[in-house]
Amino acid sequence: MTPARRSGAGHRAALLVLLTLVAALGTLTALAGPAEAAGYRYWSFWRGGDGSWTYQQQGPATYVPADGSVDGWRFALSPDGGQDAARPTGGSAAAFAALCAGTPAQPGLKRVGVVLDFGTRTDAPSGSVPPAARTGCAQVRPQASSAEVLAALAPPLRYDTNGMLCAIAGYPGAGCGEAVSGTGTTSSGATGAARSSGPNLGLAAGGALIVLLGAGAVWQVRRRRRS
Repeated sequence: MTPARRSGAGHRAALLVLLTLVAALGTLTALAGPAEAAGYRYWSFWRGGDGSWTYQQQGPATYVPADGSVDGWRFALSPDGGQDAARPTGGSAAAFAALCAGTPAQPGLKRVGVVLDFGTRTDAPSGSVPPAARTGCAQVRPQASSAEVLAALAPPLRYDTNGMLCAIAGYPGAGCGEAVSGTGTTSSGATGAARSSGPNLGLAAGGALIVLLGAGAVWQVRRRRRS
């Protein structure tokens, strides 16, 4: 075979190897499947009204509830925010009259009903038992935020360094919004059902093997061209 023919055959062999490797990598990707979104254990914040709950887009430190409104809180394993988070139970979203029936109005102060749902045993971090859900009525200054309402009604509160609310009435005793991994454990050791969206190690290893095989095939083609 002439050098030109050997070179052409070498290029065709290399192309065939590369196409085969691309197909193999595609198969690995398909087998891996889509990554699943993580879940988080945290206190979600809700606004009550018209018999339903609306997810609060503002944090408790900046939201100022009006007199006669209802704040709702739920600790649960949920997606990262939005209406898909677990809603409070154990109290009506439109029950201000019932929540504050025993708290007479006073001049210069506002009343805010509060529903606290500490979640279920499934929601709880490992080794923790959630307290029973409870309700209350806070009487605070008109400009008070929802964080101040909570501080008056359900201390102690715990925040992280970024200002995220981690605990209400001391629950949970540790941790703050940890993502739950695919094995069911969080960064603080809590358990849960949500899965991680981290990299697929099997896919990564398979891809690395394909790259090595491809490099070896190209080296063999070049070696034949030199001979």
